[in-house]
Amino acid sequence: MQFADRLNRFGAEIFAALNQKKLELEAGGRKVYNMSVGTPDFVTPEHIRKALAEAAMDPENWKYSLRDIPELLDSVCRYYKKRYGVDIEPSQVMSCYGTQEGVGHLALALCNKGDIVLLPDPCYPVFQAGNFLAEAEPYYYPLTKENDFLPDVRSIPEDIARKAKYMIVSLPANPVGAIAKPGIYDEIVEWAKKYDVFIVHDNAYSDIIFDGIEGHSFLATPGALDIGAEFFSLSKSFDVTGARISFLIGRKDVVDAVRLLRSQIDFGMFLPIQKAAIAALDGPQEMVKEQCDDYQKRRDALCGGARKIGWNIPDTKGSMFVWAPIPEKYDSSMTFCMDLLNKAGVLCTPGASFGPHGEGYVRFALVLPPKQIEEALQAIKNAGVLG
Repeated sequence: MQFADRLNRFGAEIFAALNQKKLELEAGGRKVYNMSVGTPDFVTPEHIRKALAEAAMDPENWKYSLRDIPELLDSVCRYYKKRYGVDIEPSQVMSCYGTQEGVGHLALALCNKGDIVLLPDPCYPVFQAGNFLAEAEPYYYPLTKENDFLPDVRSIPEDIARKAKYMIVSLPANPVGAIAKPGIYDEIVEWAKKYDVFIVHDNAYSDIIFDGIEGHSFLATPGALDIGAEFFSLSKSFDVTGARISFLIGRKDVVDAVRLLRSQIDFGMFLPIQKAAIAALDGPQEMVKEQCDDYQKRRDALCGGARKIGWNIPDTKGSMFVWAPIPEKYDSSMTFCMDLLNKAGVLCTPGASFGPHGEGYVRFALVLPPKQIEEALQAIKNAGVLG
């Protein structure tokens, strides 16, 4: 069997490889502090679980849904108005089985072979995967420490900008933890209008921003709905990662195009999951803020604790991730990552797996409580891997 050439563009899945190594160590009796994958360890709120369970008991809800039910679309619109101050219509909203699926379908709907797509470097690997599926050509714009790991549209060459189909922006950013500074979205909108580039914003972490700063939607920026859309995920805010609940929200013609493509692939989101999403969006929101406070305690435990043992990790500003520079004695993030795992039993992700500009860093997910983070740091100190 000769398989499709496009598969050659995908390397080995780093998270699966690291998990296999973790399982081997645990089988040998080693304790592993796993901070590699961003799967929240908080309990899904009871009212969301009840909504899904009750809906699942109705036999009618086990049929093809064929569409997003009007109640769900109305809930998204109400939420965006209340949470972000953005007015959207139901026709500007469609569900996705997680942003990962949505990004892939978006690329297939928008790009022809050879089209240029602007991607951040480093970035969440799925941004690249969607691009590869559509056989588009990526142009990576760097996120650098000198620019606070923020996108700089002024650095994109004019000839590339004029050819680009769309640009992915992600703030707060996975893996680097950067948050939007005042005026950056206005700058991006102005640039996008000048060069006719569609902007796709990944809005997964606007509820996980630290030090009293409030997260916003890119679509709240004047003119953003004319040139953009964003993926809005419930996974991290409401701890529903396994249910895969995300939405593409924005310019109607783009949403219609992705909806048309998706209609050829599936028959709509499982109705009990739609009911769970409604419960999340319309239900109490206090836990979202409380959870952000808990993430900040973990951030402080990891970043502050690391500095106490001689590892200068800056405080992450947002997202559930910490972007940590590797010690000077290492020249490879993978080598350092494996030393942390083998010698200290601490599992993180090598920065190089997020793109060339990720080399020199590792990413930690804030998925352990502060006490376990402190234990992990002590294990790192005892292992002597820092120098």
